[in-house]
Amino acid sequence: MKAPALKPRKEFLVFGSPLIEEAEIAEVVDTLRSGWIGTGPKVKKFEELVRAYKGVKFAVAVNSCTAALHLSLLALDLKPGDEVITTPMTFCATLNAILHAGARPVLVDCGRESQNIDPALIEKKITRKTRAILPVHFAGRSCDMDALTLVAKKHRLALVEDCAHAVETEYRGRKAGTFGEFGALSFYVTKNITTAEGGMVITDDAAHADKIKVLALHGMSQDAWKRFSDDGYKHYEVVAPGFKYNMTDMAAALGIHQLPRVERYWSRRQELWRRYDAALQGLPCFLPPPPEPETRHAYHLYTPHIDVDRLGKTRDQVLHELTKLKIGTGVHYLALHLQPYYRKLLGHKPGDFPNAEFISERTLSIPLSAKLTDEDAADVVEALRAVLR
Repeated sequence: MKAPALKPRKEFLVFGSPLIEEAEIAEVVDTLRSGWIGTGPKVKKFEELVRAYKGVKFAVAVNSCTAALHLSLLALDLKPGDEVITTPMTFCATLNAILHAGARPVLVDCGRESQNIDPALIEKKITRKTRAILPVHFAGRSCDMDALTLVAKKHRLALVEDCAHAVETEYRGRKAGTFGEFGALSFYVTKNITTAEGGMVITDDAAHADKIKVLALHGMSQDAWKRFSDDGYKHYEVVAPGFKYNMTDMAAALGIHQLPRVERYWSRRQELWRRYDAALQGLPCFLPPPPEPETRHAYHLYTPHIDVDRLGKTRDQVLHELTKLKIGTGVHYLALHLQPYYRKLLGHKPGDFPNAEFISERTLSIPLSAKLTDEDAADVVEALRAVLR
Protein backbone atom coordinates (compact mmCIF):
# COMPACT_ATOMS: atom_id res chain seq x y z
CA MET A 1 0.00 0.00 0.00
CA LYS A 2 1.39 3.41 -0.99
CA ALA A 3 2.23 5.69 1.93
CA PRO A 4 0.15 8.89 2.15
CA ALA A 5 1.78 12.03 0.79
CA LEU A 6 3.48 14.20 3.39
CA LYS A 7 1.68 17.47 4.08
CA PRO A 8 3.71 20.70 3.86
CA ARG A 9 4.55 22.66 6.99
CA LYS A 10 2.22 25.49 7.86
CA GLU A 11 5.00 28.06 7.64
CA PHE A 12 8.00 28.06 5.33
CA LEU A 13 11.22 27.13 7.15
CA VAL A 14 13.68 29.78 6.03
CA PHE A 15 17.15 28.44 5.28
CA GLY A 16 19.87 30.02 7.42
CA SER A 17 17.58 32.21 9.50
CA PRO A 18 19.65 33.63 12.41
CA LEU A 19 18.79 33.55 16.08
CA ILE A 20 18.32 37.18 17.15
CA GLU A 21 17.73 37.69 20.86
CA GLU A 22 16.38 40.59 22.90
CA ALA A 23 19.81 41.96 23.83
CA GLU A 24 20.63 42.67 20.17
CA ILE A 25 17.30 44.39 19.63
CA ALA A 26 17.86 46.59 22.69
CA GLU A 27 21.42 47.37 21.54
CA VAL A 28 20.24 48.47 18.11
CA VAL A 29 17.66 50.74 19.74
CA ASP A 30 20.38 52.15 22.00
CA THR A 31 22.52 52.81 18.94
CA LEU A 32 19.71 54.69 17.23
CA ARG A 33 19.11 56.79 20.32
CA SER A 34 22.82 57.49 20.80
CA GLY A 35 23.05 59.47 17.58
CA TRP A 36 26.12 57.47 16.58
CA ILE A 37 25.02 54.92 14.01
CA GLY A 38 28.13 54.94 11.79
CA THR A 39 31.59 53.58 12.62
CA GLY A 40 32.10 54.21 16.32
CA PRO A 41 32.61 52.71 19.78
CA LYS A 42 30.52 49.59 19.17
CA VAL A 43 32.60 48.66 16.13
CA LYS A 44 35.72 49.05 18.26
CA LYS A 45 34.20 46.83 20.97
CA PHE A 46 33.25 44.16 18.42
CA GLU A 47 36.75 44.22 16.95
CA GLU A 48 38.19 43.64 20.41
CA LEU A 49 35.83 40.71 21.05
CA VAL A 50 36.82 39.04 17.77
CA ARG A 51 40.50 39.76 18.36
CA ALA A 52 40.35 38.09 21.76
CA TYR A 53 38.29 35.12 20.55
CA LYS A 54 40.63 34.40 17.65
CA GLY A 55 43.75 35.11 19.69
CA VAL A 56 45.23 37.56 17.20
CA LYS A 57 46.89 40.95 17.62
CA PHE A 58 44.63 42.86 15.23
CA ALA A 59 41.05 42.67 13.97
CA VAL A 60 39.66 45.21 11.51
CA ALA A 61 35.90 45.29 11.02
CA VAL A 62 34.55 45.80 7.51
CA ASN A 63 31.16 45.55 5.82
CA SER A 64 31.53 42.03 4.36
CA CYS A 65 33.83 39.06 4.03
CA THR A 66 34.19 40.02 0.38
CA ALA A 67 35.67 43.34 1.50
CA ALA A 68 37.91 41.49 3.96
CA LEU A 69 39.27 39.25 1.21
CA HIS A 70 39.72 42.15 -1.21
CA LEU A 71 41.61 44.29 1.32
CA SER A 72 43.78 41.35 2.41
CA LEU A 73 44.86 40.75 -1.17
CA LEU A 74 45.45 44.45 -1.78
CA ALA A 75 47.66 44.55 1.29
CA LEU A 76 49.92 42.01 -0.43
CA ASP A 77 50.63 44.59 -3.19
CA LEU A 78 49.70 42.20 -5.98
CA LYS A 79 50.68 43.27 -9.47
CA PRO A 80 48.72 42.73 -12.72
CA GLY A 81 49.35 39.18 -13.89
CA ASP A 82 50.09 37.84 -10.41
CA GLU A 83 48.30 34.59 -9.62
CA VAL A 84 46.37 33.45 -6.56
CA ILE A 85 45.55 29.76 -6.16
CA THR A 86 42.12 28.83 -4.81
CA THR A 87 39.27 26.35 -5.23
CA PRO A 88 36.29 26.20 -7.61
CA MET A 89 34.11 24.96 -4.72
CA THR A 90 33.40 28.31 -3.11
CA PHE A 91 31.18 31.37 -3.42
CA CYS A 92 31.87 33.75 -6.28
CA ALA A 93 33.12 36.40 -3.80
CA THR A 94 36.38 34.47 -3.42
CA LEU A 95 37.22 34.74 -7.11
CA ASN A 96 35.83 38.25 -7.42
CA ALA A 97 38.12 39.48 -4.64
CA ILE A 98 41.14 38.08 -6.49
CA LEU A 99 40.07 39.74 -9.72
CA HIS A 100 39.32 43.09 -8.06
CA ALA A 101 42.80 42.99 -6.51
CA GLY A 102 44.19 42.85 -10.06
CA ALA A 103 45.32 39.21 -9.93
CA ARG A 104 44.29 36.07 -11.77
CA PRO A 105 42.57 33.16 -10.03
CA VAL A 106 44.18 29.76 -10.59
CA LEU A 107 41.88 26.91 -9.63
CA VAL A 108 42.76 23.61 -7.96
CA ASP A 109 40.23 20.83 -7.43
CA CYS A 110 38.83 19.98 -4.01
CA GLY A 111 38.54 16.68 -2.19
CA ARG A 112 35.27 14.90 -2.92
CA GLU A 113 34.48 14.31 0.76
CA SER A 114 36.17 17.26 2.48
CA GLN A 115 35.10 19.70 -0.25
CA ASN A 116 38.26 21.66 0.66
CA ILE A 117 41.12 22.46 -1.70
CA ASP A 118 43.39 19.45 -2.28
CA PRO A 119 46.94 20.43 -1.17
CA ALA A 120 48.48 17.58 -3.19
CA LEU A 121 47.40 19.28 -6.42
CA ILE A 122 48.61 22.79 -5.61
CA GLU A 123 52.30 22.52 -6.51
CA LYS A 124 51.43 21.54 -10.09
CA LYS A 125 49.74 24.93 -10.50
CA ILE A 126 52.51 27.09 -9.01
CA THR A 127 54.35 29.30 -11.51
CA ARG A 128 56.77 32.22 -11.25
CA LYS A 129 53.67 34.46 -11.13
CA THR A 130 52.06 32.77 -8.14
CA ARG A 131 51.89 35.05 -5.10
CA ALA A 132 49.35 33.54 -2.74
CA ILE A 133 47.17 30.58 -1.80
CA LEU A 134 43.58 31.30 -0.76
CA PRO A 135 42.08 28.22 0.94
CA VAL A 136 38.39 28.12 1.90
CA HIS A 137 37.34 26.25 5.06
CA PHE A 138 34.24 24.82 3.43
CA ALA A 139 31.09 24.45 5.57
CA GLY A 140 33.24 24.97 8.68
CA ARG A 141 35.59 22.02 8.05
CA SER A 142 39.24 22.97 8.41
CA CYS A 143 41.52 22.67 5.42
CA ASP A 144 44.71 20.64 5.84
CA MET A 145 46.70 23.55 7.23
CA ASP A 146 49.91 21.58 7.82
CA ALA A 147 50.12 20.74 4.13
CA LEU A 148 49.06 24.20 2.97
CA THR A 149 51.51 25.97 5.28
CA LEU A 150 54.32 23.70 4.08
CA VAL A 151 53.62 24.50 0.42
CA ALA A 152 53.30 28.22 1.12
CA LYS A 153 56.60 28.37 3.00
CA LYS A 154 58.42 26.24 0.45
CA HIS A 155 57.44 28.55 -2.40
CA ARG A 156 57.39 31.79 -0.36
CA LEU A 157 53.71 32.36 -0.96
CA ALA A 158 51.28 34.35 1.15
CA LEU A 159 48.39 32.50 2.77
CA VAL A 160 45.00 34.22 2.96
CA GLU A 161 42.32 32.10 4.66
CA ASP A 162 38.69 32.44 3.62
CA CYS A 163 36.97 31.83 6.97
CA ALA A 164 33.46 32.82 5.89
CA HIS A 165 32.18 29.49 7.25
CA ALA A 166 34.79 29.11 9.97
CA VAL A 167 34.46 31.43 12.96
CA GLU A 168 34.75 28.49 15.39
CA THR A 169 36.93 26.21 13.22
CA GLU A 170 40.21 24.93 14.66
CA TYR A 171 43.07 22.84 13.32
CA ARG A 172 45.25 21.06 15.88
CA GLY A 173 44.27 23.53 18.58
CA ARG A 174 44.81 26.62 16.45
CA LYS A 175 42.03 28.89 15.21
CA ALA A 176 41.26 29.07 11.51
CA GLY A 177 42.44 32.37 10.08
CA THR A 178 45.65 32.49 12.11
CA PHE A 179 47.95 30.38 9.93
CA GLY A 180 48.84 32.87 7.23
CA GLU A 181 49.07 36.60 6.70
CA PHE A 182 45.31 37.14 6.92
CA GLY A 183 42.02 35.52 7.86
CA ALA A 184 38.74 36.85 6.44
CA LEU A 185 35.57 36.33 8.48
CA SER A 186 31.91 36.72 7.52
CA PHE A 187 29.02 37.89 9.67
CA TYR A 188 26.41 37.77 6.92
CA VAL A 189 22.81 37.04 7.88
CA THR A 190 23.11 33.26 7.34
CA LYS A 191 26.40 32.86 9.20
CA ASN A 192 26.93 31.34 12.64
CA ILE A 193 27.47 34.80 14.14
CA THR A 194 25.70 37.64 12.35
CA THR A 195 25.78 41.42 12.06
CA ALA A 196 23.29 41.20 9.13
CA GLU A 197 26.10 42.33 6.82
CA GLY A 198 29.68 42.43 7.98
CA GLY A 199 33.15 40.98 7.92
CA MET A 200 36.51 41.13 9.66
CA VAL A 201 40.17 40.90 8.72
CA ILE A 202 42.36 39.27 11.37
CA THR A 203 46.17 39.44 11.32
CA ASP A 204 49.21 39.58 13.58
CA ASP A 205 50.99 42.12 11.38
CA ALA A 206 50.65 45.74 12.56
CA ALA A 207 51.60 47.25 9.20
CA HIS A 208 49.06 45.09 7.37
CA ALA A 209 46.36 46.02 9.87
CA ASP A 210 47.10 49.73 9.52
CA LYS A 211 47.02 49.52 5.73
CA ILE A 212 43.72 47.65 5.72
CA LYS A 213 42.14 50.14 8.11
CA VAL A 214 43.13 53.04 5.83
CA LEU A 215 41.97 51.29 2.65
CA ALA A 216 38.64 50.34 4.27
CA LEU A 217 37.65 54.01 4.67
CA HIS A 218 38.44 55.90 1.47
CA GLY A 219 42.19 55.78 2.03
CA MET A 220 41.89 58.42 4.76
CA SER A 221 44.47 58.63 7.51
CA GLN A 222 41.84 59.11 10.25
CA ASP A 223 38.58 57.21 10.56
CA ALA A 224 35.24 58.86 11.24
CA TRP A 225 35.23 58.04 14.94
CA LYS A 226 38.55 59.79 15.53
CA ARG A 227 37.58 62.77 13.41
CA PHE A 228 34.29 63.46 15.15
CA SER A 229 34.93 62.25 18.71
CA ASP A 230 34.89 64.55 21.71
CA ASP A 231 38.69 64.64 21.60
CA GLY A 232 38.29 67.40 19.06
CA TYR A 233 38.17 67.50 15.29
CA LYS A 234 41.13 65.93 13.52
CA HIS A 235 41.91 66.69 9.90
CA TYR A 236 42.48 63.68 7.69
CA GLU A 237 44.81 63.11 4.79
CA VAL A 238 44.01 60.91 1.82
CA VAL A 239 47.01 58.62 1.52
CA ALA A 240 45.61 55.97 -0.85
CA PRO A 241 42.65 55.46 -3.22
CA GLY A 242 40.60 53.49 -0.73
CA PHE A 243 37.11 52.03 -0.51
CA LYS A 244 33.89 52.44 1.49
CA TYR A 245 34.20 49.16 3.38
CA ASN A 246 33.79 50.21 7.02
CA MET A 247 31.37 48.48 9.43
CA THR A 248 28.74 50.56 11.23
CA ASP A 249 27.75 50.61 14.89
CA MET A 250 24.29 49.47 13.78
CA ALA A 251 25.85 46.22 12.56
CA ALA A 252 28.27 45.88 15.47
CA ALA A 253 25.34 46.27 17.88
CA LEU A 254 24.32 42.76 16.83
CA GLY A 255 27.82 41.32 16.88
CA ILE A 256 28.75 42.40 20.40
CA HIS A 257 25.93 40.23 21.74
CA GLN A 258 26.16 37.44 19.17
CA LEU A 259 29.84 36.64 19.69
CA PRO A 260 29.61 35.95 23.46
CA ARG A 261 27.06 33.23 22.59
CA VAL A 262 29.31 31.62 19.98
CA GLU A 263 29.90 28.45 22.02
CA ARG A 264 26.23 27.99 22.92
CA TYR A 265 25.21 28.38 19.30
CA TRP A 266 27.99 26.00 18.21
CA SER A 267 26.79 23.34 20.66
CA ARG A 268 23.24 23.59 19.34
CA ARG A 269 24.36 23.18 15.73
CA GLN A 270 26.53 20.21 16.72
CA GLU A 271 23.47 18.63 18.34
CA LEU A 272 21.43 19.17 15.17
CA TRP A 273 24.27 17.83 13.00
CA ARG A 274 24.38 14.61 15.01
CA ARG A 275 20.61 14.31 14.84
CA TYR A 276 20.73 14.59 11.04
CA ASP A 277 23.56 12.04 10.88
CA ALA A 278 21.50 9.50 12.82
CA ALA A 279 18.17 10.15 11.10
CA LEU A 280 19.38 10.22 7.49
CA GLN A 281 21.36 6.98 7.49
CA GLY A 282 20.34 4.56 4.74
CA LEU A 283 18.78 7.16 2.45
CA PRO A 284 20.06 7.55 -1.12
CA CYS A 285 22.46 10.34 -0.24
CA PHE A 286 26.06 10.70 0.90
CA LEU A 287 26.27 12.33 4.33
CA PRO A 288 29.07 14.73 5.33
CA PRO A 289 32.03 12.87 6.83
CA PRO A 290 32.82 13.38 10.53
CA PRO A 291 35.34 16.05 11.52
CA GLU A 292 38.96 15.03 11.04
CA PRO A 293 41.03 14.16 14.14
CA GLU A 294 42.50 17.16 16.00
CA THR A 295 40.12 19.59 14.30
CA ARG A 296 37.05 21.48 15.34
CA HIS A 297 34.26 21.73 12.78
CA ALA A 298 32.22 24.93 12.90
CA TYR A 299 29.08 23.04 11.77
CA HIS A 300 28.10 25.91 9.50
CA LEU A 301 26.52 23.87 6.69
CA TYR A 302 25.10 20.36 6.59
CA THR A 303 25.54 19.27 2.98
CA PRO A 304 24.32 15.80 1.96
CA HIS A 305 25.01 14.83 -1.65
CA ILE A 306 22.15 13.18 -3.47
CA ASP A 307 22.92 9.73 -4.85
CA VAL A 308 21.25 10.58 -8.15
CA ASP A 309 21.94 7.17 -9.71
CA ARG A 310 20.34 5.28 -6.85
CA LEU A 311 17.47 7.73 -6.36
CA GLY A 312 16.58 8.32 -10.00
CA LYS A 313 16.07 12.05 -9.40
CA THR A 314 18.30 15.05 -9.93
CA ARG A 315 19.40 17.27 -7.10
CA ASP A 316 17.26 20.09 -8.49
CA GLN A 317 14.18 17.85 -8.42
CA VAL A 318 14.90 17.20 -4.74
CA LEU A 319 15.23 20.95 -4.08
CA HIS A 320 11.91 21.60 -5.81
CA GLU A 321 10.10 18.91 -3.82
CA LEU A 322 11.53 20.15 -0.51
CA THR A 323 10.43 23.68 -1.36
CA LYS A 324 6.88 22.41 -1.98
CA LEU A 325 6.99 20.93 1.53
CA LYS A 326 8.04 24.39 2.79
CA ILE A 327 11.58 23.37 3.71
CA GLY A 328 14.16 25.99 2.75
CA THR A 329 17.43 24.77 1.24
CA GLY A 330 20.65 26.11 -0.22
CA VAL A 331 23.19 24.98 -2.80
CA HIS A 332 26.84 25.34 -1.76
CA TYR A 333 28.01 25.56 -4.48
CA LEU A 334 27.72 25.33 -8.22
CA ALA A 335 31.35 24.86 -9.29
CA LEU A 336 32.70 28.27 -10.25
CA HIS A 337 34.73 27.16 -13.23
CA LEU A 338 31.44 26.34 -14.99
CA GLN A 339 29.84 29.71 -14.26
CA PRO A 340 29.62 31.67 -17.55
CA TYR A 341 31.91 34.58 -16.63
CA TYR A 342 34.75 32.55 -15.11
CA ARG A 343 34.47 29.86 -17.76
CA LYS A 344 35.06 32.47 -20.45
CA LEU A 345 37.72 34.39 -18.51
CA LEU A 346 39.76 31.40 -17.33
CA GLY A 347 39.09 29.07 -20.26
CA HIS A 348 37.79 26.12 -18.28
CA LYS A 349 35.48 23.36 -19.49
CA PRO A 350 33.51 20.48 -17.99
CA GLY A 351 35.84 17.77 -16.73
CA ASP A 352 38.61 20.11 -15.57
CA PHE A 353 37.78 19.66 -11.88
CA PRO A 354 35.88 16.39 -11.52
CA ASN A 355 35.44 16.45 -7.75
CA ALA A 356 34.03 19.96 -7.73
CA GLU A 357 31.67 18.97 -10.55
CA PHE A 358 30.54 15.82 -8.72
CA ILE A 359 29.67 17.93 -5.68
CA SER A 360 28.11 20.70 -7.77
CA GLU A 361 25.63 18.32 -9.39
CA ARG A 362 24.57 16.59 -6.15
CA THR A 363 24.92 18.90 -3.18
CA LEU A 364 22.24 20.64 -1.17
CA SER A 365 22.31 22.33 2.22
CA ILE A 366 19.53 21.75 4.72
CA PRO A 367 18.61 24.09 7.60
CA LEU A 368 21.25 24.20 10.33
CA SER A 369 20.95 27.11 12.74
CA ALA A 370 20.83 27.73 16.46
CA LYS A 371 17.34 29.09 15.82
CA LEU A 372 16.01 25.69 14.73
CA THR A 373 13.69 23.97 17.20
CA ASP A 374 13.54 20.21 17.64
CA GLU A 375 10.22 20.31 15.78
CA ASP A 376 11.85 22.17 12.86
CA ALA A 377 14.62 19.57 12.66
CA ALA A 378 12.05 16.76 12.74
CA ASP A 379 10.20 18.42 9.85
CA VAL A 380 13.43 18.61 7.84
CA VAL A 381 14.14 14.92 8.42
CA GLU A 382 10.57 13.87 7.62
CA ALA A 383 10.58 15.90 4.41
CA LEU A 384 13.92 14.45 3.28
CA ARG A 385 12.72 10.94 4.01
CA ALA A 386 9.59 11.59 1.93
CA VAL A 387 11.49 13.10 -1.00
CA LEU A 388 14.30 10.53 -0.97
CA ARG A 389 12.04 7.53 -0.35
